[in-house]
Amino acid sequence: MNISDKNLKNEERVSFALRALYSKYGYAQYKMSKFEEYDLYVRNKDFLISDGVITFTDTNGRLMALKPDVTLSIIKNCTEAEGTVQKMYYNENVYRVSGSTKSFREIMQVGLECIGDIDAYCISEVLLLAARSLMTISDEWVLDISHLGILNDVIDALCLDETAKREVIKCVGEKNLHEATRLCGDGEAADRIRALISTYGSVREVIPRLRDAGVSKAHIKELGDLTAALDMYGLSKNLRIDFSVVDDIKYYNGIVFKGYVHGVPTSVLSGGQYDNLMKRMGKKAGAIGFAVYLDLLEGLSSKSEKYDVDTLVIYDENEPAESVAQTVARISDTGASVVAQRRVPEKLRYKKLIKLSDGEVTVLEDNA
Repeated sequence: MNISDKNLKNEERVSFALRALYSKYGYAQYKMSKFEEYDLYVRNKDFLISDGVITFTDTNGRLMALKPDVTLSIIKNCTEAEGTVQKMYYNENVYRVSGSTKSFREIMQVGLECIGDIDAYCISEVLLLAARSLMTISDEWVLDISHLGILNDVIDALCLDETAKREVIKCVGEKNLHEATRLCGDGEAADRIRALISTYGSVREVIPRLRDAGVSKAHIKELGDLTAALDMYGLSKNLRIDFSVVDDIKYYNGIVFKGYVHGVPTSVLSGGQYDNLMKRMGKKAGAIGFAVYLDLLEGLSSKSEKYDVDTLVIYDENEPAESVAQTVARISDTGASVVAQRRVPEKLRYKKLIKLSDGEVTVLEDNA
């Protein structure tokens, strides 16, 4: 199937393009069942994007769930072999509360996971594929990158209890300077957390400022090296360092990131290293991955596509079927999309309107 076919929905075209991209880099497709035991999700509910899970009782009495997430299933079923890396992508439907409708929906999701003996190249490759995924969606995109190791360096210096630490991390994610000041008080360590909250900008701007922020030189070097690897591909102008990209530290560590495109008010891509989640699920391997939320592209599609169809053919009720079919075929053979109707459908957006009567074609509207 041609992924540029204009008859496909925007999210379907993106799905085909992303699958081709990931396959090109040697990622194998991962297929899974629609169901998992509910216990898998309830034990890791904080990891899920949506709180809602659709459950049912299996014939053997087990409580099952329609999968709201793919990553947990991949971890559960992955095999570990020392010194190796498993590279997988998925194109699966998940079942969760949609951000746009607030009701349960079957949502198409595409993503990839890199699991095993993860090194710097693996991380840089996943970041590259995240960037190229955004480029597939839109010419106007930004990839925000953070490092939870740097965030932990600054927060640990405050010597807070776990409850206060979680509150400060929440402040960083919300860029809430006022509340952070209330929690942290005064002093050099508090000044550093406030500086981190205010930090946002290009790699060239941010990295030098981090050297005076009292954080690990190893973490700064890792962040700098990874972003430098992306600069080799001319992507630096679309990269931003943003420490408000915060994921639950019970699950994530190291590099985390979110991707944005023009026309969508929230992130359409999210990912990071989740070694901590692997450990919680009894796995020794490292892991990094991301997901692209295709349901968020529906609104983008409606804004970017001016017409639903190129040509609308209106035909008389007595027009022979053969005559209508020939007219539709002639238009379709030019590569244009075409739909034939007895009358103009409500809300259908068309570029050209023609009428077919007694074998004669009359152009009624042409907005080309």
